[in-house]
Amino acid sequence: MAKIVLISCVSKKLNHRAKAQDLYISPLFKKNLQYAKSLCPDEIYILSAKYCLLKLEDEIMPYDQTLNKMRSNEIKRWANSVLNQLEKTTDLDNDEFVFLAGEKYRKYLLPNIKNYTIPMYGLGIGKQLQWLTERINK
Repeated sequence: MAKIVLISCVSKKLNHRAKAQDLYISPLFKKNLQYAKSLCPDEIYILSAKYCLLKLEDEIMPYDQTLNKMRSNEIKRWANSVLNQLEKTTDLDNDEFVFLAGEKYRKYLLPNIKNYTIPMYGLGIGKQLQWLTERINK
């Protein structure tokens, strides 16, 4: 059983091509990534509104796309693409997934994943930053 961490993308990005782990520059993303790495998972992926599922090393161009502006049928299509990508590298029935991602990014993925945790469930961004800071700085 592998441990997989999924982090959602953020709107604040560099303005040039970069590795996915470097492209997103908001404090929330950086802390999510730091926390994800502290869990020593088998894999960390970024849930990207444009590119679906990204590895940290994937080089991509910046973009202006968010699930927040998509209709539910578009988000379902996006989620199906993410699930198709995940099925190639993970075991949706047996692997343990940790979601560091908001409701819109999780909604249509969760029914297809058996073992998952959402450590910051229900916390606003300020509380998430506080939660992450407390755990990273231990």
